[in-house]
Amino acid sequence: MPLVPRGRGLRDPDLRDRLYELLEHDPLAYSAGSRFIQLIIGVIVLDVVAMTLASVPDLDAQFGPLFSAITILAVIVFALEYAARLWTVAGHTPQKGSALADRLDYVFSALGIIDLMAFLPAAIVLATGRHATLAALGVLPFFKLIRYSPAMRSLLAAIHAERRALIGCIVILFGVVLTFASLLYAIERDVQPDKLGTIPQAMWWAIVTLGTVGYGDVVPVTALGKFVSVFAIVSGFAMIALPVAIISTAFAEEVKRRDFVVTWGMLARVPLFSHLSAAEIADIMRLLRARTVEQGEILVRRGDVASSMYFITAGEVEISLPSQNVRLADGTFFGEIALLHKTKRSGTVTATRKTRLLVLDAQHFHALIERMPTLAAHVHKTAKARLEETGDLAATELAQAERKDGGGAG
Repeated sequence: MPLVPRGRGLRDPDLRDRLYELLEHDPLAYSAGSRFIQLIIGVIVLDVVAMTLASVPDLDAQFGPLFSAITILAVIVFALEYAARLWTVAGHTPQKGSALADRLDYVFSALGIIDLMAFLPAAIVLATGRHATLAALGVLPFFKLIRYSPAMRSLLAAIHAERRALIGCIVILFGVVLTFASLLYAIERDVQPDKLGTIPQAMWWAIVTLGTVGYGDVVPVTALGKFVSVFAIVSGFAMIALPVAIISTAFAEEVKRRDFVVTWGMLARVPLFSHLSAAEIADIMRLLRARTVEQGEILVRRGDVASSMYFITAGEVEISLPSQNVRLADGTFFGEIALLHKTKRSGTVTATRKTRLLVLDAQHFHALIERMPTLAAHVHKTAKARLEETGDLAATELAQAERKDGGGAG
């Protein structure tokens, strides 16, 4: 009799899919994935700190075994993570190719190479016994943070998007370096043959001058050489400003693009917006703002003035009403009844786990339902159903709102 039930071993596709979700899925709505990411980041930080401190002879002599133990732990954790990613990636790539092709794509991808280099060199060094070399490898695990840092991924994406412009900057820089190096070589080769006797030697001066570093180990001594240096220094400002401007602009655009994609993806999870056109969704996106609440955090309290409507894109909240408690999960919305009746909140809303929301302010809510009749009809229908089924709004508050409206009309 087999120890593992049929379909539940390592060949079980459900197990592989669940492990892939743990490794790759957005962790906001999945606490296990969030804890896994925190574990990996903790190991990365611990490993980098240990390798850095191991380069200090006094600390290495005192805590050497501890640093080695941390490195061994990190190698094991990173190796297991790499093996898990290699196993689970099959069938989860956009190409939808064979399992071997999917795994090879991961192995030769940028993130796959980073994952491999985070543990393989350290494992080889540990196996060969050259522990002093470990400190030089301390920076390699740090690059694994790229996977978990949206800012770092955005920066790399910006550099990749502007790679042609940046290569052009490098070509221009090389040309400027060669030009100033040739000029100073022609001017000062006889005066300083030991420092500027060849063009390659003069190129070192040109590089540090254009970089506005100016070590002072090589400087012109003739009047004409100093005159050329002035133009080299001024040109250096342009050489620095050009790539910085390109990268900063591309980075800002990448962040905007990523925010747009994230917000669009969040809207797509809300069934209320599923029937809208792309233009209407883009119009709504300008009115919404994203918000993330932690588990146990109170979002609104009973009796508060209604100022917003909320859409849940990931997570879950619990609404404590006078008569019962109601739980709402992904794709649902709440807060529309108090806005429609212009009254106070009838319940206290608490996040039961880490939850991502889209918030629509009251003035934008009323403008939106006036501009989109279909959307308004759906909101009114949902609000009516909740009043009938859950008592989402207390009857006394409705009566107060109606009396206020009646007094105003009279």
